[in-house]
Amino acid sequence: MIKEFEFYHGAVLSNLLHNSGKSITVELYPSESNASYVIDKKIGIYIKHSSKRMSPWRFSFSKEHQDEILEMKNKLDEVFSLLVCGEDGIVSLSFDELKKILNETHEPVEWISITRNKNEEYAIKGTDGSLGHKISRNEFPRKLFENNNVGKPYGRVFSWFK
Repeated sequence: MIKEFEFYHGAVLSNLLHNSGKSITVELYPSESNASYVIDKKIGIYIKHSSKRMSPWRFSFSKEHQDEILEMKNKLDEVFSLLVCGEDGIVSLSFDELKKILNETHEPVEWISITRNKNEEYAIKGTDGSLGHKISRNEFPRKLFENNNVGKPYGRVFSWFK
């Protein structure tokens, strides 16, 4: 039986492959969460999903989730939290953006809420504040590759390593 998270992670990974415009590798990040991957040994991604059909979408972050994201940030060049909002789209938050809404103090459980009205961008707030700017629907996956010198042009490669 296919697990729910596999559908949403598949949407993220498929989007990465089809829209990166580069050859990339994707590896599992060694953790128990099943939520973390590494792109080209440089960029960490942490995926959460909401199966809710419409806005607002809410995401819970346990202390362990935030600790894992921090660990990835300390080991890799950059880390992004990718929040799959049902069938609507994928919001990518850089580590700095995440820290604006979930600060350095990791409580047992914190939350992120994402809203989007028709023909508008995503508005994001969390336990510790609002993002202060909206995120467009087309920032993912461009945002991951923009300043990170990841991947090679010409073709797409997908590989899994454990």
